[in-house]
Amino acid sequence: MTRRPLPRILSNGGAQLARSRELARTAADSATDVLHPLITITRGLRRLAAAGRRRWAQTPKERRGALLFLAASVILVVALVPYGPLLAAITLMASAAWQGRDRATAAPDGPDESQSERLTSLYEALVPYFSTAEDPDPLYTHGGAWDKAFPAYAFDGGTRISHLVVRYPAYFADGEAEARARIEHLLAAKSGRGREYHFTWDEEGNQLTVSVLMPLPADIAAQRFVTAPGEIVLGFTDQTRVRRTLPVVCGEQRRDVPPVVWRTGLRSTEPHLLALGQPGSGTSTLLRSIALQALQHGDVVIVDGGGTGEYACLTGRDGVLAVECGLAGALASLEWAAHETERRLIAINRAHQAGHPPPDDTKRPLWILLDRPTSFTHMAAADGREDPQSLLQIPLRHGRLANVTVVLADQLDGMETLSEAVLHHTRARVVLGPVTIRQLESVLGAPPHTTPVDEVPPGRGYARLGAGPVHRLQVPATPHPYDDATTDAHRQAILDLLPPPTTPADEEPEPAEGGREQVEAQPVPALTKPTKSP
Repeated sequence: MTRRPLPRILSNGGAQLARSRELARTAADSATDVLHPLITITRGLRRLAAAGRRRWAQTPKERRGALLFLAASVILVVALVPYGPLLAAITLMASAAWQGRDRATAAPDGPDESQSERLTSLYEALVPYFSTAEDPDPLYTHGGAWDKAFPAYAFDGGTRISHLVVRYPAYFADGEAEARARIEHLLAAKSGRGREYHFTWDEEGNQLTVSVLMPLPADIAAQRFVTAPGEIVLGFTDQTRVRRTLPVVCGEQRRDVPPVVWRTGLRSTEPHLLALGQPGSGTSTLLRSIALQALQHGDVVIVDGGGTGEYACLTGRDGVLAVECGLAGALASLEWAAHETERRLIAINRAHQAGHPPPDDTKRPLWILLDRPTSFTHMAAADGREDPQSLLQIPLRHGRLANVTVVLADQLDGMETLSEAVLHHTRARVVLGPVTIRQLESVLGAPPHTTPVDEVPPGRGYARLGAGPVHRLQVPATPHPYDDATTDAHRQAILDLLPPPTTPADEEPEPAEGGREQVEAQPVPALTKPTKSP
């Protein structure tokens, strides 16, 4: 049986439809080119009319009559002037053509030559880390194309990368810290030094997102922060992992910034803190900031191992039980603190056994602040005395139940001199100043997700509370108010936060030069004779 051929209109119908569609598209493009001036003028007239309606809606009702009279006067003058209507029409068409022009600037399809060279060099540098000889279809090869490896990128207006998404093969050991550190160090070096980069590893999708972090605000001075009792603001960080913000005053401006809040007290999981840093990194500034916040609801005992008078402004103030700079005073103060901790524990235990709430004298927080305690270790060994750090075992071990908090600050090179009890019970850690990733990991217990830089302002570092994430940290500016290098604004801010001076009953404060009051510190009976529990 012979098959009849299909009609011609059905056999080549697809080709005719495609040809007709192409002719229609060509005619539409030609019409658009011819009518483009008319389209532009029409768009401009529409925009002018919209602007006129907005102007009319914004005009108060009592002024609309005057506006109508002015418009009618202009129209009458134009109509009476020779060639006025023609000139008015030409001006209107020119304005409409200018308003109706296409204002959208054509975005570049890709990076320019210098940016392409930067991406190419970065791609070539990653080849030894993301390629193996056994891979049949390698994503990274010498001389390969970088567009498949970098699906998203952005530059900061020049040739420095501000955002980059890196794809890597599935066999890369992204779960190992050393392998990650090598890639992060390479990307930070190739993308531009002197900036901090945040790395986000997507292990499921085999992608690494690199973003440049903005510098933390270093102009926030010490002030009254909006916190609950027992909350201490260590400093401020970025919004990568902190959702909470605090209102702060910076000069004459008010803004909300994300803080690093350390929660202390009975239900705290990290009741004690250790801060380490290089000389001049801001550890004393951090202790002053903590002392000013702790004095709002508690008492403070300060032991200054540096002996530089960094805490002289707190001497003789309400709530400041002692400010000791010598070995004998430090031993006496810490011995009293150990006895006070024991007294509180006994009183709280007796109250619980009797079914009563804890006594009021055990509810007020007691803070023990030590700056460079390792300096006393050498002095005590040379003098044949007890190491002051040995007196911290009871406050460190039982301080959470007795509302006793211990804060220590020392230099990084003195970390080996710290006692085992100090290193074991201070799970809240702060590292300030320029440090390496290995130093951060040895102190904080985990590497940061950013790259440290060599030059940082005072008070800049990292913080980790227990097993939480590592945060970037900028301590609020809390300089010594009696230092000549302190600005007037910062000096006044610190003096406003100081508690009122404690004056003995048989003495009156004598005004000194510059309007300051030199107040002799009131002796605290509890330091010389600890209170015994009934």
